[in-house]
Amino acid sequence: MARPDLNRVPDFYHNYINQVKEDNIRDALEKNAKSFSGLLKEVPNKKRDYRYEPDKWTIKEVLQHVIDAERVFAYRALCFARKDATPLPSFDENSYADNSKASERKWKELVKEFKTVRESTIQLFDSFDEEQLETTGIASGKSNYVLALGFIIAGHTEHHATILKERYL
Repeated sequence: MARPDLNRVPDFYHNYINQVKEDNIRDALEKNAKSFSGLLKEVPNKKRDYRYEPDKWTIKEVLQHVIDAERVFAYRALCFARKDATPLPSFDENSYADNSKASERKWKELVKEFKTVRESTIQLFDSFDEEQLETTGIASGKSNYVLALGFIIAGHTEHHATILKERYL
């Protein structure tokens, strides 16, 4: 399977896809999960509720955002693969973060949830055949397709890993 065709993907997502080096979606998701999980192990207790500016998310909120976004992107992939023609809404990441109550959650639970969601995502993408991976749908008012969404999931996580390394740790 080739990498996603960027001509079929909204410009907003190109940066995420371009952060993924692997050509195979399963390899990309697995390698990304392993590297992100490794980064999460390095986060000291005292930094988990840290925000680098007053109006920025804490590390816990960033992790919850990665989990929430993965669920949204995976749901979009499922809908497209099943040929559900219903246009899907966008999601307000700031509203999700504001209402996540991530600060009240235990770190171990958040990390476990990331790993569980990622395993579920891998299983979902494993279930798609070539035709399903190429299926297009509408989300946030824009056309996108299943294969690209898998790469967006890995690239979005990588994007936030870079932010954590550069601004938080």
